[in-house]
Amino acid sequence: MKKLINNPADVLAESLRGVALAHPELSVDFENSVITRATPKDAGKVAVVSGGGSGHEPLHGGYVGVGMLDAAVAGEVFTSPTPDRVHAATKAVDRGAGVLHIVKNYTGDVLNFEMAAELAEMEGIEVGTVIVDDDVAVQDSLYTAGRRGVGLTVLLEKLVGAAAEEGQDLASIVELAKRINGQGRSMGMALTSCTVPAAGKPTFDLPEDQMEIGIGIHGEPGRHREPLAPAAEIARQLVDPILADLDAAGPAIVMLNGMGGSPLIELYLMYGEVVPLLEKAGVQIARNLVGDYITSLDMAGCSLTVLKADDELLRLWDAPVSTPGLRWGA
Repeated sequence: MKKLINNPADVLAESLRGVALAHPELSVDFENSVITRATPKDAGKVAVVSGGGSGHEPLHGGYVGVGMLDAAVAGEVFTSPTPDRVHAATKAVDRGAGVLHIVKNYTGDVLNFEMAAELAEMEGIEVGTVIVDDDVAVQDSLYTAGRRGVGLTVLLEKLVGAAAEEGQDLASIVELAKRINGQGRSMGMALTSCTVPAAGKPTFDLPEDQMEIGIGIHGEPGRHREPLAPAAEIARQLVDPILADLDAAGPAIVMLNGMGGSPLIELYLMYGEVVPLLEKAGVQIARNLVGDYITSLDMAGCSLTVLKADDELLRLWDAPVSTPGLRWGA
């Protein structure tokens, strides 16, 4: 294993120290591994909290800031944060109008955020929750009951973050979040495994001439393994399952996401293969992202997310955002 680390047990704590030094606009609670805005949003606005295991950067901590999250809770690598840490984040950012929890559909995350919401509500903080389950690859994976939450999480955090920033109430934001989740789908693939620092070796063995189709963001198995194919064929294997599951014709927000170990030149090449396939199916790409936005440590590969968009979603997408991971209009 070759990584830029000291002790594998200290990776999260030392990474958070670097976040604090690099981003004075953020505040880091080292005891609870929680990243918040250094300057809270105005009182009377809904706060938005997300989080999960580390190793998916810039998700979630890179999306704390104006127009997106108020707080991100960081668990150890690929490990859900504990309920008390989620509760600490919820209390820290409540501005009197309630808090939305955005939770990727992994069993540990769902249970721990649910317990944290109960603790917060016992203290008089209203909490709404959306479970993100956009992965069309597999049902009931090693980590989940039902579909996994993957790339759509990034788009959802941006959109509901904008809605909260403009002052929408909690009930409206919860309804918006659930609508977004219902209109978005993702599919991923891997060329290599990832290596968890504490493990010191790849999570699984993937021969040089093989690729995994339908991979999860923790290195979970996908739909199947097959011989390595050209980018055009890989694009088809990402697009077809999404279109089979979602009537995506019309305007859409599309993200071609890197898993952490593929260079941007390859991601743009893949995007060039994906676009004609989507357009042939009637998808009108109104907005797009290409790059590393929800990763799996050092895994080589990519994922595709397609979100059906209307005028409201495009307006919220275009709203100003200022975070380490996304920034425009601010």
